[in-house]
This record gives sequence, C-alpha cells and structure tokens, in this order.
Amino acid sequence: MYWREELDLGVCEIYSSESLPNAAYTPTFPVLLWEQQRQVILRPGLPLDPPSVPPLIWPHQPLVRTRSSPASTSLPPPHPPTTIPSLSLSSPAFACVCVYLGLVYDAQMQKHQCTCGDNSRHPEHAGRVQSIWSRLHERGLRNQCERIRSRKATLEELQSVHSEKHVLLYGTNPLNRLKLDNRKLAGILSQRIFVMLPCGGVGVDIDTVWNELHTSAASRIAAGCVTDLALKVAQGELKNGFAVVRPPGHHATQSTPQGFCFFNSVAIAAKQLQNKLNVSKILIVDWDVHHGNGTQDAFYNDPSVLYISLHRYDDGNFFPGSGHPSEVGAHAGEGFNVNVGWTGGLNPPMGDAEYLAAFRAVVMPIAHEFSPDVVLVSAGFDAVEGHSPSLGGYKVTAKCFGFLTRQLMSLAGGRVVLALEGGHDLKAICDASEACVSALLGMEVEPLSQSILDQKPCENAVQSLQRVIQVQGDKQLVIAPWFWLKFLFGR
Repeated sequence: MYWREELDLGVCEIYSSESLPNAAYTPTFPVLLWEQQRQVILRPGLPLDPPSVPPLIWPHQPLVRTRSSPASTSLPPPHPPTTIPSLSLSSPAFACVCVYLGLVYDAQMQKHQCTCGDNSRHPEHAGRVQSIWSRLHERGLRNQCERIRSRKATLEELQSVHSEKHVLLYGTNPLNRLKLDNRKLAGILSQRIFVMLPCGGVGVDIDTVWNELHTSAASRIAAGCVTDLALKVAQGELKNGFAVVRPPGHHATQSTPQGFCFFNSVAIAAKQLQNKLNVSKILIVDWDVHHGNGTQDAFYNDPSVLYISLHRYDDGNFFPGSGHPSEVGAHAGEGFNVNVGWTGGLNPPMGDAEYLAAFRAVVMPIAHEFSPDVVLVSAGFDAVEGHSPSLGGYKVTAKCFGFLTRQLMSLAGGRVVLALEGGHDLKAICDASEACVSALLGMEVEPLSQSILDQKPCENAVQSLQRVIQVQGDKQLVIAPWFWLKFLFGR
C-alpha cells in the first residue's frame, strides 16, 4: 500500500523563514502537520476536528518481509465532563449517535490464577483487574459509563483467529467438555503438554500459568467482552469503550499460548467486526511495551486491518523478539503492518517525549491516511513508569496515555475501544486506566507540561523512528520526512 498524496506547498507559506531551523528551506507540509498536531496536544480542551489539510507526511512504500493500595492516585480529581464532538471520517453507515462510554468487566476473570496461591510470584494476577475496577469506582468514573453484560466468546468466534485444536485445548474445561465430541477431544487432550512451575503450580510455559478449572472460562470471557464492546461501538450503541479484562491476548498466536496469553481478544474482536458487520477498515494500535506478535500474525496478509505497534525491541533481545520495522506485512497486506520498535535498551528509558514523537511522526499520519471505521487499542500499560527493567523499564506517564487516547479519538468518528493487555505495577496501571477512561469520557484533565511538549526525544528514539520511516517510506522521496525530523528533533 502507498500512503501518497500531492503536496500543495503553497499551503505552508503561512510559516515565516525565521520559524525554521534553516531559512534556506521552503516550509514543507510535514511542518504544518506537526504544528497542527502539537496545538491539539497543547490545548487538550479543543474539539478533535480532523486537520483541514491531508494528514500525510511521507509516501508510504511497502517492502517485503525480511523475517518472521492502588486506590491512591497521582492524578488530580477529574473535572466535570466536557463534550467532544463526534467526527465522521468514515462510512455514514457506522455513524456514532450514542454518547455513552461502554465499560466491561467480570469478576470471574479473577479466578484464573496459579494453583500455588501466591500472586506475588506471578506478575499477571487477579489483582490487576480488581485494582483497576476499584479505582474507576472510587474516582466516580464507573457511574458515568454504561456497563455492558459480559459473556464468553463462542468456540466459533475463537476459531476465527485460532485453530480448532488450540480452541479445544485451551477453551474447554472438564465440565463443558462433556458436551463435546469425546473421540475428537480424547486425541487432542492427549497432546497437551504442561510444565511444572518453580512455585509448584502448572503452566503451559514457564511464565503462563494454567488453572484447569478457571483459565479457559476467564480467557473466553475476556475475548467475549472485548468482542461485544467492539460490536456495540461499531454499531453506534456506544460512543467508545474500555475493557477491563484478563488474561491478556496479543501474544497468543493461531496455535500457541504464550506471554500470559491464551486467546487473542483484540484480534478476535477485529475478525468479528469483519464477519458480522462487514467493517471494511480497522486500525489496531498496540502500545503494550511488548510486541503483539500474535496480532501481527493474524492480519499480516490483510490490507483491511492496519496494525501499528510501539514496543521495546532492542534488536530482538526483548520479549517476544519480533517487531522489527522491516516486518511490514505480506502479499496484499504489504504496507499495513507498522512496527515502531524502540532500540537502545534503557539508556535512557523511553518516556513521554519519545511516545509523543512516535505519534506525531508515524502513528497519526498513517492512521489518518488509512481512515479507519473503528479503532481497537491493545492497551498494555507496562510502558508506564513504575515497572522493573525486566517488565518494561520505560518512563511514560499515565497522563501521556490519556493524551494518546485523545489523539486516537480524532479517528473513526471517535469509535475507539481500549482493551487491557499487559501492565503489572498496580499503581501504574490504575493511573493509566483512569487517565484513558477520563479521556474517553471527554473530561478535561491535567495537561502535559510545556517542558514535556517541547522536549526532544532521545537519540536512540530518533534513530528508531528514522529506521521506521526509512522502511515505510519511498526511498527516492524521503527528503520531506528527513527534513521534518530535523526540524522536530533538532538533528
């Protein structure tokens, strides 16, 4: 796919030469776009109207794939909600007429836990969703949302992403197996391989615990909740949504559970939007600090789903090791897979300035050009400050994720659904969830400081973003993005 547009340089003549780093340059379209997006961030109370000029900043060239008590808060009390007008960037058939934020949660998901009973030995535990749900209640946010009923994803829905064998292995328990074909089950179940964990419990790998009675139900509920929330938002029954679910899903591939994940809830929701509502263009933004390898695999050949991931990569040395910028999709899906893989370890850790730069330079321009009908967010919060180096180690603030949510609300008429993925520091994920829900509600929240907005990203981030643009751009026409990066980053 090519993100290509004729640029009217005359539009940019409103900028004086003194405002540019080198007066010999003629102001280019990317500079105007950056200033527009920067003003949206500087003045968060403004309506999120789309830019009056096309949001393209560089030609997008596909390349072949090269390789396969947490109730306490640091956030201020929210102000009364303000109205953010709904936008119509896509088909009128999906016009949003509802003003409610949908919220979904089910306490049954807490039952998925290691049989050792010691949550302190497992980062992904029931306290994560319980703490977030309590925080939203204590801050008065739950009462401003419409809670939707939870349900288990059906076996057929699970098989839209996963193999039948995978679904039967991990989507059934001893009780509901009685209703299924015993001969087929007997052969499949005999192939299950579990490992003994150091804590004495059982897992499908050294990190991903398995509870014979409750894991399958919790995983199916998580997938069903995200799916129903996405369907209701797409149909206009809800304005947007936030799913407080576990276990996470974006690492689960067609036939392999891993990284705490069994069923890929966001990918399943996207498939159901396609199958049940014939949604033509879906954007999936994954800002979990770990690359969503399962989601990437599910749509690698699909041009109707644009997958954009921001993650710690470190030259493949950070779990799961995938997500190199050269992984751009294949066949018809070439150009619809975008990986912002941060490199450089924690020297220094990525923070607000780096994530804001990624949204300005990569995420929002490509997303606006794609013009999705629905936006799904794999909202992992393990990039939020407070996580140990092994679990992320980055320093993004909770407030920043609220602002990134507001940016995404300028797409798809505001039809945005966030689904919890990773994030294991309880205070960090509670703060971030509160900030994102407040943004979805249209509340006026504490703005990012001027110093953060003006801060240039670190050298490692600049190099990472340059690598993404080089891969995604037409190599013969990269002068505009390179000049713009020089202007924005001071390089």
